[in-house]
Amino acid sequence: MQNATEHTGIITRVNGPIVEARGMEYAGMQEVVEVGELRLMGEIIKVRNGVATIQVYENTTGLRPGEAVHCTGRPLSVLLGPGLLGTIYDGIQRPLQRIAEVDGPLLLRGEKVPPIDFTKSWHFKPLCKPGDSLAPGHPFGEVQETQSILHSILCPPKVSGTIQTIVPEGDYDGNTTVCTIRQEDGTLQDLTMYQWWPVRVPRPVQEREPLLEPLLTGLRVVDAFFPIAKGGASAIPGGFGTGKTMTQQALAKWCDAQIIVYIGCGERGNEMTEVLREFPQLKDPRTGRSLMERTILIANTSNMPVAAREVSIYTGITLAEYYRDMGYDVAIMADSTSRWAEALRELSGRLEEMPADEGFPAYLPAKLAGFYERAGKVTNLRGTIGTVSVIGAVSPPGGDFSEPVTQHTSRFIRCFWALDRDLANARHYPAISWLNSYSEYLVEVAQWWKSKDHEWKTNRGELMELLQKETSLQQIAKLVGPDALPDSQRLVLLIADFIKNAFLQQNSFDEVDMYCSPEKTTWMMRLLVKFNHRAQALIQKGASLGEINSLEHLPRLLRMKSEIPNHDTAKMAELEQAISSDLDALERRLNS
Repeated sequence: MQNATEHTGIITRVNGPIVEARGMEYAGMQEVVEVGELRLMGEIIKVRNGVATIQVYENTTGLRPGEAVHCTGRPLSVLLGPGLLGTIYDGIQRPLQRIAEVDGPLLLRGEKVPPIDFTKSWHFKPLCKPGDSLAPGHPFGEVQETQSILHSILCPPKVSGTIQTIVPEGDYDGNTTVCTIRQEDGTLQDLTMYQWWPVRVPRPVQEREPLLEPLLTGLRVVDAFFPIAKGGASAIPGGFGTGKTMTQQALAKWCDAQIIVYIGCGERGNEMTEVLREFPQLKDPRTGRSLMERTILIANTSNMPVAAREVSIYTGITLAEYYRDMGYDVAIMADSTSRWAEALRELSGRLEEMPADEGFPAYLPAKLAGFYERAGKVTNLRGTIGTVSVIGAVSPPGGDFSEPVTQHTSRFIRCFWALDRDLANARHYPAISWLNSYSEYLVEVAQWWKSKDHEWKTNRGELMELLQKETSLQQIAKLVGPDALPDSQRLVLLIADFIKNAFLQQNSFDEVDMYCSPEKTTWMMRLLVKFNHRAQALIQKGASLGEINSLEHLPRLLRMKSEIPNHDTAKMAELEQAISSDLDALERRLNS
C-alpha cells in the first residue's frame, strides 16, 4: 500500500477558500493537504465518494481545476517547544517576523517557514538518567526559554517507556535527539526538545480542579465587582469604540497569569499593528523586562484569508494548554470571537449549509462551547496544577447584545463584562457597565477575598446596592430635579458619584492608578462603605448635605486612587483617620 503522504488528488472546483478535489479516497477528515502548484496549506472538512472538500488557509487567487492536491497524512498541528515565547505568528503558526526578514513585508503564498528556528541552540539540563521510567507528560529536561520563564521539556502525552540514553547538560539545537526511550512494545523512540500536537484536540489531563482563586487584573471594577477565577472564562462584549482592545491589552499587561497568549482574530490591521508595536515596548511590571518574554502573539487580521481566521483561536488555545501542562497560569485574550464566528459563517455559506440565526451556521454554539470549555484549572499529567483562563472579546453589530454570538457566548462563560457606550463616550475607563455585567465566580473566590478582608462580600454588596439605588433616583431626579429630593437620597447620589469616579474609574496613563492591588482595592471599598454609614447617620441627626459636602478632607476621597500608592498602608490609614476626624467634628457640632 502506498504511503499516505504520496497520495494526490485533482482539484475540480474552487469557491473562494473552499476547494473540492477528486481522487481523495485515502484522505481522512481534518487531514492537512497541500493544494495546487504553490502547495497552499489546507484542511479536509468533508469527504464523500472520494471527493474531498478542503478549506484553504491561504489566498486561492489563481488556483485552477486540474492542479494537484497532496495529502500529508497528519492533522492540522502546531509545533511545541522552546522558542514560542516572544514570537508573532499568523493563524497557522507561521512566524511573521522571520518571514519578514527573509521575504520582506509581504506574506507570500505557499510560504513554508518552520514555526521555531531549529538552528538556534538551547541550554538543555537533563532531569532524568538512563534506566528511569518516563511517563506521558512528565519532564525529562528543562531549558531557560527567557529570563522570566523556565521551559520544561515534556514527554509527549502518548509516549512512555524506559530511558535508554539522555544527553548531558549542554547546548543543543532543535534537530538533536536529546533522549531515547524504549517503549513497552520494545521499540525505541527518539525525543527532541519539540513535539507536534493537533490543534483541534484538547491536550489530556489527569482531572479538573475547582476554581477557588481569582485572576487578579488590577482593574477594580473587575476584581471587586465582577471577578474571574483562574481557569475561568469571560467575555467582553461591546460595540465599536467602547474599548474592547484597550481593556484586553490592560488585562494582558497586569493580570497575574505567568503566560499571555494574545490572539488578534479578524481585527483591523491598524489595531493589530498597534499591539505588535506596543507589546515589545511594554515592561513587565513584575520583572521590569519586556512583556514579550512571556507573551505569544497570533496576528490574523481581517484582510488575511478567512479560513486561517477560523483556526487561529485553536492554535492559540493549544499553545496555552502546552504551557499549562508545565504548571503555569496562562491567560488567553481572543480579540474578537465575533470575527471568528463571521469566518465560520462565510465558510458555511460557501459550503451551502443550511443557515441558522442571522446566517450563522447551526453548529456555532457547539464551536463556541468547544473553545471556551478548554479553559480550566487542571491537574496535568505530571501531577502539578496549571490553569488556562480565556477572555474573549465580542463585537456585536451596533452594540446589540441580543445578536447570536453574544447570546451563545453567554451560555458558555460565567463572567460577562459588558462595555457601555455612554461610559466610553464619557472617557470612563474601563467602560464596564456595573448594571449589565455579572460574574458567577463570586461564590468560588469569596473565600480568597475574605482572607484579604473579612468584610469584602458585605462591602461589595453595599456598594452595588448604592449604584442600583442611584439609577432609580436618577430617573426621579430627571422628573422633579435633584433639589426636590431629600438630603438622604441626595447623599446616595453623592456617594454613588464617589464610587464611580473615585473607585470604578481608573487612569491607564497614571503610574499609580493604572493598576490597583487587592489590598488597596479592599481598603478603598471599606473606606467608601464606612463614609456612607457615618454620613447617613449624620443626615438622620439633622446634618445637611452641604455640611457633609464641605468636609475638609472629602476631596482627598476622590483623589485617593492616584495619590496613594498600592502598598502605602500608612497613607491609607492617615486618610481614613482624616475623614473620620472631619465626621467626628461635624457630629460634635450637631450634639452641642
